[in-house]
Amino acid sequence: MYVRKQFDEAYDIVVVGAGPAGSMAAWQAARDGARVLLLEKDPVVGTPVRCAEGVARKALEEFFDFPLPSHWIATEVVHFRLFAPDGTSVQVNIAETGLILHRRLFDYDLAQLAVQAGAQLLTNAYVFDVLKSENRVTGVRVRVHGTEFNVAARVVIAADGVESRVARWAGIDSTIAIKDIETCVQYTLSDIDIDADTCDFFFSNDFAPGGYAWAFPKGERTANVGLGVSAKFTRNRTPEDYFFQFLERYFPRASVSAQTLGGVPADRTLKTIVADGFMIVGDAAHQANPISGGGIVSGMVAGKIAGEVAARAVKTGKTDRKALLPYAREWHRKIGKTHQRYYRLKEALLKFDDPTFNRLAADYQALRPDQQTLLNLFKMAFKHNPAFIWDVIRIFAAQ
Repeated sequence: MYVRKQFDEAYDIVVVGAGPAGSMAAWQAARDGARVLLLEKDPVVGTPVRCAEGVARKALEEFFDFPLPSHWIATEVVHFRLFAPDGTSVQVNIAETGLILHRRLFDYDLAQLAVQAGAQLLTNAYVFDVLKSENRVTGVRVRVHGTEFNVAARVVIAADGVESRVARWAGIDSTIAIKDIETCVQYTLSDIDIDADTCDFFFSNDFAPGGYAWAFPKGERTANVGLGVSAKFTRNRTPEDYFFQFLERYFPRASVSAQTLGGVPADRTLKTIVADGFMIVGDAAHQANPISGGGIVSGMVAGKIAGEVAARAVKTGKTDRKALLPYAREWHRKIGKTHQRYYRLKEALLKFDDPTFNRLAADYQALRPDQQTLLNLFKMAFKHNPAFIWDVIRIFAAQ
């Protein structure tokens, strides 16, 4: 089959994966003057959507010098509500507005921003290996409509998701311990009773062991409803079994308009995220929040830093590990240290049984409304463990 070649044989930077982390890396590197190729294995950037689509407005706005387009935003969220295993609900006051995105539109536009900055985008491009010379990554091997090509690059950035294949081909172990993988099921439900400005979180070891369930509104009587279960609890029950048990309890008569499955890293950042001519960003680098599983903003932060560092390294003519290490250092300074603390808290929360969650909800309800904050909730959860209290204080002090 003849394939018209839509790209060159060599670039400064090749980014594998056009999710938020990869597109941000490509956008930043192109703005900084690098010749960039952005490769996406799916036919259309932004589909399928494997995400609850929630972000903080302020955190997202920091990436753009223009107002957030209205078509990116499904709804604004001003309240968080938590449901204990016994059904007790408590409201958590949040200091800023959250957004539920239309990820399909957001991801597509973010990739187009990279294109407008000068990057080349190629979809239906399946990367099946890396090129190496003397243990240095020098490019990728890509298959487009059945035809294989070699593309050289001075830097390759892997943004290809959980348990990155590209990282493994580069010689970096990207596997995740079973206990640190959240296996997720999500349906878009309609004709349900929800508050359109409130994100709901549900906890129970019956239907979400090692994780939680959620309902994120996407309009009147419509929401992304899903759950994540630690993979160590899926040997004898599938995530779908847990999910249907949850639906039967909270949304028994909902209509389903879409569904998706996926995995989320609830882990610390990989120990190695740079090598000679190589960088890893986003879920591929395990950079999602270990407690919430949220990875949009953290992936974009990583992508932006990686794009800046890679473009600067290309300009200097030095793209070895030492030249790329500032990315790892800056990531750790900005978010990585906080995620390490979140991971420790996650490990402690996994030991909570349902009666403990129920008592915590009851104690929290007794607080004055102005005291019902996420900081105080974490303090109450770990009041008998001073070491974790200091982790909580440091996390919130950094925000």
